[in-house]
Amino acid sequence: MQQSLSYFIENPTALYLAVGLLSLCIGSFLNVVIFRTPKMMEQEWHQECQMLLHPEQPLIDQSKLTLSQPASTCPQCKSPIRWYQNIPIISWIILRGKCGSCQNPISIRYPLIELLTMVCSLIVVAVFGATIQMLFGLILTWVLITLTFIDFDTQLLPDRFTLPLAALGLGINSFALYTTASSAIWGYLIGFLCLWVVYYLFKLVTGKEGMGYGDFKLLAALGAWMGPMMLPLIVLLSSVVGAIIGIILMKIRGENQPFAFGPYIAIAGWIAFLWGDQIMKVYLGG
Repeated sequence: MQQSLSYFIENPTALYLAVGLLSLCIGSFLNVVIFRTPKMMEQEWHQECQMLLHPEQPLIDQSKLTLSQPASTCPQCKSPIRWYQNIPIISWIILRGKCGSCQNPISIRYPLIELLTMVCSLIVVAVFGATIQMLFGLILTWVLITLTFIDFDTQLLPDRFTLPLAALGLGINSFALYTTASSAIWGYLIGFLCLWVVYYLFKLVTGKEGMGYGDFKLLAALGAWMGPMMLPLIVLLSSVVGAIIGIILMKIRGENQPFAFGPYIAIAGWIAFLWGDQIMKVYLGG
């Protein structure tokens, strides 16, 4: 590991090239994760409900959806997607944004997520350079992109991502990678409790649930990565952006339509992770 990092320190162009190509492939995989994870969760819920309510009956749907099975197909004509039709960004351009079999349009969101993953990954490289912090920063970035789009689509922040993300933050900071171990623990606890208090007070006053528990867990995970000092910045940034976009969505969709808050926490957390110290210094006049 140290030898590889030393090589990339001496050859930064190779580092950018390697991370750029890798992140494009990761972005393609994230498209699969974003699309399939909610469907996998829904299938598990249906099977659990059937086993609870009718344990004597065989499962109606015994096929198990995973990230690798079944193979990817066109959602319209169900034709299998060949490997050469799945090259990040390039295949979409060559196919002109259409299925190679039925010519139905392929959502531009797929190459945009691949491009977003690459751009965000290269920014992480620019901030941290060839370091261990960069490697874990890439992991955080990829998970936050995944959570952003899943929550945007379904208003869900799955525990299978938020809890391991928190555990990883606590684990790496036991070696003081981004903050001290005690700061990571306090960040996790305060991150969860501060949004829980807001949620409880809002429910007490209005009788409605203003946010989900996934939001608490995501902020707690970010606290575990960065410590409690970054939490006010994350909450402030996410609230401002969320309020502006929320007002716009209310005008478009109507007042009673829910919207996901998790994406704004994720975006604010990513900004704080990369530039939080500089923002705090400017804000405090340091």
